[in-house]
Amino acid sequence: MAVLPLASLAGCLLFVSALFTMLGQGGGAFYTPLQVIFGYEFHTAATNSLFLIMVSSLSATIVFRKARRVDWSLAWTLEIAAASGAFLGGFFSYLVSAHTLSWVFAAVIVCAGIAMLRQAPVAAAKPLRSPRRFLWKRSLGSHRYLVNMLHAMPLMFLAGLLSGMIGIGGGVLKVPIFVLLLGVPMGIAIGTSAFMVGLTATSGFIGHAITGNWDPFASIILAVVVFIGGRIGARMSINLDQFRLRRVCAVFLIFAAVFMAFEALIFAEALMAQPVK
Repeated sequence: MAVLPLASLAGCLLFVSALFTMLGQGGGAFYTPLQVIFGYEFHTAATNSLFLIMVSSLSATIVFRKARRVDWSLAWTLEIAAASGAFLGGFFSYLVSAHTLSWVFAAVIVCAGIAMLRQAPVAAAKPLRSPRRFLWKRSLGSHRYLVNMLHAMPLMFLAGLLSGMIGIGGGVLKVPIFVLLLGVPMGIAIGTSAFMVGLTATSGFIGHAITGNWDPFASIILAVVVFIGGRIGARMSINLDQFRLRRVCAVFLIFAAVFMAFEALIFAEALMAQPVK
């Protein structure tokens, strides 16, 4: 890629990484389509995206750790399921068209965004009902909450599977799952998700890279940019109150879904324009 387009892409990714890290998300929902717009093939863009998510996640986690926003035990436990799904999603992504993946993912996250807008503005939802032995009592700072592990593990596996296929860290799914279905407070959900998306992205990246879809030169240059953006976004998140943070997160989930649906239409038009062999 030429210097000027690469610089333009870097500027876009700086903004995206700061914004989505603030919401506990890797930003892959935008990293991948932005690279496609700047000329990358979809599967190469997806692999590059996963690498960039690894970097922005590391940057944000450093900040969230100091603010005590990461539930480490919960993150490592659920990441077993999420990373397994991400690896399989990355490895078998070639079996599903980019057009189909974009539409499916857009539909899922727009539903999540609407649900977060409809729920109470600050309080986390009660965890799904389950036998007591599957409820994990958690505490972090002044927060006390129960996590239903019988539902948490399969939900995180599915989030990882879909995320690995499309080349993102899965924060757009993990944050709503944490808040709406597992009863995790918003601030902790964002900090924990920011850490987890990096682990999920690592697993998905390995699955993609095995097939040879990676541009290391551009990825390393852009990694510096998203590292800076990750720190900026994490600090912004800590300074926002819970009510505003949740509303911002819900709105941007819907916006990301619209963006991906638009990107899916572009793919469809491009495929229709190709001559039949």
